[in-house]
Amino acid sequence: MKNIYFIGVGLIGGSLAKDIKKHDPNVVLHGISRKEATLEQALSLGLIDKKATLDDIEHADMVIVSIPVDATVKLLPSILDKVSDNGLVIDAGSTKEAICKVVENHPKRRNFLAAHPIAGTEHSGPSAAISGLFEGKTNIICEVEKTAFKLQEKALDIFKAIGMRIRYMNPEAHDKHIAYVSHLSHISSFMLGKTVIEKEKNERDIFDMAGSGFASTVRLAKSSPEMWTPIFKQNKDNVIETLEEYINNLSHFKELMKQNDFEAIFDEMKNTNHIKDILNGIS
Repeated sequence: MKNIYFIGVGLIGGSLAKDIKKHDPNVVLHGISRKEATLEQALSLGLIDKKATLDDIEHADMVIVSIPVDATVKLLPSILDKVSDNGLVIDAGSTKEAICKVVENHPKRRNFLAAHPIAGTEHSGPSAAISGLFEGKTNIICEVEKTAFKLQEKALDIFKAIGMRIRYMNPEAHDKHIAYVSHLSHISSFMLGKTVIEKEKNERDIFDMAGSGFASTVRLAKSSPEMWTPIFKQNKDNVIETLEEYINNLSHFKELMKQNDFEAIFDEMKNTNHIKDILNGIS
């Protein structure tokens, strides 16, 4: 891998660029963005070596696409049109079914690897890039059998070199499961933030009382709406299903409160404490 092109050099693309450069200082990293200011910032931060355009990716050994998922769906076919027969295109989107569907019959489908590195923060843009962001994190790869084997190997070598664990899944299962463990938590955070902001209009000192529990729970509400709205749109059916289950659980908890059934509330929370064991197993 001599030339790697990043379409999107924000949190995910920029962090990947940092780790790849650390692993292989000789690789040349090229940045592509619709905003010139973004490329200038990525250059000044040392995330990329050169600025580029979409027409340049014919020279790419690898193209990493880390832009909002709606933009990925629109651009991906033309990106594959331009890449060489030996070039590999990888996307890093948080949804997979629509992305895989749009290139399922593309002549260069073998040159595409659908991936989702599950890592990130609530921040965005080149300045949000972090070294070591992917260390120990899971990277979901979908439809790996549709990617040329030699190209798979090149991608897996890089993923493993920067510390990612690999898991394989079909796009439908990915989108269903990620709706629970990622998309729902973002909606919960946004709506908690909305609820408190609306209350704060009348009680100006409410944030003076906010502790670390509130801060950690509402952290995801600082995430980019430009990135998350397309995710919710693409994964609408799965997100609605998870929301219905979540709302049912909230309604049930509310009814237990109304009934003064705090023994049942204790049991609900005690049973949910099992999440500690599950998360410990993941780490």
